[in-house]
Amino acid sequence: MTLRRASVAAALLIPVLAGCAMMQELGFEDQSAAVRAYADLTDSGFEGDFAVSQPGRADTIYYGATDPDEAEVRTLDGWPWASVTKQVIAVLVMREVEEGRLSLDSDVGQFMRALRGRGLTVEDLLRHRSDLPNPDNTPAGAGGIPSFYMGDSDPLAFCTNGKGEPAPEEGWSYNNCDYIVLGAVLEASADSSLDLLLAQGIGLEAGWYNTSFLDPDSDRPFASRDEDAARRIARYGASGALVGPLDDMLLFDRALMDGVLLGDDALAQLWNSDPAIGSMALGQWVYEVTLSGCPEPVRIVERRGGIADYQLRNVMLPDQGIAVALATDQPEFVFGEVGSGSGPMHDLLATLACS
Repeated sequence: MTLRRASVAAALLIPVLAGCAMMQELGFEDQSAAVRAYADLTDSGFEGDFAVSQPGRADTIYYGATDPDEAEVRTLDGWPWASVTKQVIAVLVMREVEEGRLSLDSDVGQFMRALRGRGLTVEDLLRHRSDLPNPDNTPAGAGGIPSFYMGDSDPLAFCTNGKGEPAPEEGWSYNNCDYIVLGAVLEASADSSLDLLLAQGIGLEAGWYNTSFLDPDSDRPFASRDEDAARRIARYGASGALVGPLDDMLLFDRALMDGVLLGDDALAQLWNSDPAIGSMALGQWVYEVTLSGCPEPVRIVERRGGIADYQLRNVMLPDQGIAVALATDQPEFVFGEVGSGSGPMHDLLATLACS
């Protein structure tokens, strides 16, 4: 481990532990809820990393691999964030809205010549209400993977040339092109690269510097890296190509909940959702559920991600000040629905928030 990485790990005080009900003392008043939550998660068959941030506590509780080499990769170089990337992009968009350079009803054609006259707005893209071509509908290639994700053509050109299915009149229709185009809109609006916007608009504010977009030619290590998967991940761009450690994800969550990244009005817009159409907010899902042991319904802000064999969950309970991030390379693991009243994800949140 390099000196720089060693100092980062020491500063963040992240213990990397085995899947058991043990952890190093970090000075917390009560660690039992996190211990029980992780023990229950591993009992359900989960193999991967779990990190939790709790209010009033400067340190992240982190469980992961015990092998030193693997631990360094997983806690510092991290995991593919997959579609948690969209949650970050949505925050960058709302920062542009706060600066007055964008509005939710801004015409996307103002920034993208190829989309002039289409009537698409920034909010349409954020809420997946566009008629852009869908990469998932491209012909299947090796392993049944849509050819878009394994090719070398320009992703933005694909997304802005032609049309896909008609925009839904109600609800939403998931499409990675929505956020690939949003990334280009952000660059045009701010007159800056997406990498710089990420570093200045999120990294500096939230306190991270180990998370970045994966470049197609990058050899950056990350958990269970496979070259084919790395090339595929890079193709997602602004829709899913961030790579970084889970503690960066929680620094992002904490900065969002604490009002560091967005003001109250912009945050309310970001998290505004309608249960009647699936609780889709801007780049994330926001809903209330009853968790076992909690006397009142709990507001949940959830973002899921999945690329190749990777599954990610980033969940905030803003009224309790709790944030949880999970990553696994088990494509078959079932997290379950939080609102079902049972299952690994429900049980984990109930233990952290209600016990």
